[in-house]
Amino acid sequence: MTRAAFTVSDAFARELASREDAVLKAVAQAATCKVYLRGDEVMLDGDDAQVGRARTVLAELGELVDRGMPLETQTVEAVTGVLSAEGHAGDVLGDVVWRHRTTTIRPRTLNQKRYVDAIRTATMTFGCGPAGTGKTYLAMALAVAALEERQVSRIILTRPAVEAGERLGFLPGDLMAKVDPYLRPLFDALYDMMDGERVTALLERGVVEVAPLAFMRGRTLNDAFIILDEAQNTTREQMRMFLTRLGMGSKVVVTGDPTQIDLPRDQRSGLVEARDVLRGVEGIEVIDFDRADVVRHQLVQRIVEAYRVSDEES
Repeated sequence: MTRAAFTVSDAFARELASREDAVLKAVAQAATCKVYLRGDEVMLDGDDAQVGRARTVLAELGELVDRGMPLETQTVEAVTGVLSAEGHAGDVLGDVVWRHRTTTIRPRTLNQKRYVDAIRTATMTFGCGPAGTGKTYLAMALAVAALEERQVSRIILTRPAVEAGERLGFLPGDLMAKVDPYLRPLFDALYDMMDGERVTALLERGVVEVAPLAFMRGRTLNDAFIILDEAQNTTREQMRMFLTRLGMGSKVVVTGDPTQIDLPRDQRSGLVEARDVLRGVEGIEVIDFDRADVVRHQLVQRIVEAYRVSDEES
């Protein structure tokens, strides 16, 4: 049994002791050792490996506190995840993608950081992986940041309306009302990142445009940040059509989950084909997420893993 004790800053001690020691308990659980806080002194009890792991986690958390980041139990989970992927938590969690009022959006896993960096540097980025990995949310945050920094003049959001067979005329209302059910996840993210009145104004002026994928044909999209969501439900023809809409000064992000394809069985997903064909092409980045990148409820990770195992066995 090894015992280690060291002093931390007052700010770090306050964060560790907040929320009825929830953060401290999360550190103990992550490192599988006992962690105590007495004033500004932290004490660790465990074997050498456990104590070493706890010290590493605490060092990374202390750096985040020094940067002004409050600690939550989810922060501890994110830090341990980044460390297990041999990354540096400060580089990942310290990257603020967008901040609006009390909402701060940042990557929480090493793959999410790679995704954010890819979108910033590449002209076209594919984000492929299970639900809850932040593919759409982070893309939307980067789109809003690009618009606010005047890197682009508009945001274009699109998605295949597979459930209605693209026959949007059967739905009541104008175009906005027709596409709303399909693009609702993008709208929800947008309203998280901007005031409702501003979102409404941008939609009315066409600065933020929403359209079903069927309406992209024949267009050239210049000076825009374009997000194609749920791309696993595009056909090969739709994907080729969409990718060739790219105009000057634009950036494209394509997101989707290849395990949730709703196309007829005899049709190959345009996302799956594009990911395989375009990987390695200059100017295009492909980021593959897995269950370790799921940042929703922990149960979602277990659901994703259970289905993955089932698919492999079938």
